[in-house]
Parts: sequence; structure tokens; C-alpha cells
Amino acid sequence: MHSAKAAGNHRPRELRRRVILPALVRSDGGWGNASILNISSRGFLIHASRPTPKGSKVELRHGGHVITARVVWREGARAGLATESCVPVEEIMSLGQAPGLQLTAGERSTVDRRMIVRREVDSRTRGRLCEFVAVAALAACVGGCAVSLIHDTLAHPLARVGQALGG
Repeated sequence: MHSAKAAGNHRPRELRRRVILPALVRSDGGWGNASILNISSRGFLIHASRPTPKGSKVELRHGGHVITARVVWREGARAGLATESCVPVEEIMSLGQAPGLQLTAGERSTVDRRMIVRREVDSRTRGRLCEFVAVAALAACVGGCAVSLIHDTLAHPLARVGQALGG
């Protein structure tokens, strides 16, 4: 009879949608990469690169969505998150066009990835330019020192030769 009463009070578990979506998670320990493994209107199952203690608040970012949640359980790299407000499940799932079939690493979107790559290329180019300027300046200094040293070394003997030749 006790179990029948408990079963009557138990709410059915909400439907979870299985996905593999890249996300970023911010907790007290900073930012980390994560994968959303399932999603419901009130929470997520994630696989996170940084451990987040049970009970802590986190910020989950996927695409343009920023969701605040609380870690309700943790088991290794997996964690269950309960959200403070209703999650737009269909919007989040439609960001990736068949997201359950895509295996992606940590990129948030194609546009963001291109901008990151462009910034890395620009940074690399600036670094190479700085390195070239530094090497050229060093070469100019070494060349100037060499000319000065050769001039000082040869000036006195050449002056004596000039005097000996009558000039």
C-alpha cells in the first residue's frame, strides 16, 4: 500500500531528446568545453571537460543561447543540469540541422570558427612580421658594428701607408 501511494505521487519523467551538441560551460572554475548529450524542457545531460561540483551554478552556451542551470548530480565527466527557466528545446536542436548525426568538437558555429581562424592567421602574420623586423634590426646593428670595427682596425695602418707614399 505504501508503494502504491508513492507511485501515485511520483511524476512521470519528462521526455529527453538525445543529441550531441557542442557547448561552453562557465562555472566558478572558469570556462570549459562540453557536449550536450540530452536535452529536455527543464535540463540537460552534459559531458564536461572541467569538473563542476554538485549544487553549483553554471552558465551553458550553445549557439546564441545562454542558459543558467544548477548541477543536480555529477558522475565523472557527466553532469545533470536543472535549468531555472524553460529550455527552448526545438530552437536549440534546430541550430545544427540533424544535430544527433553530427559529431563536432568544440566549435560553436561555422561563422565563429572562421573568425577565430582569421584572428589566428592575423596573429601569426603579425608575429612573423615582428620577428622579421627584429632580425633585420639585429643584422643592421651587427653590420654597423662590423663596419666600425673594420674602420678602426684599418684606419691607422692605411694612414701610415698614405704618409709613406707621400700623401
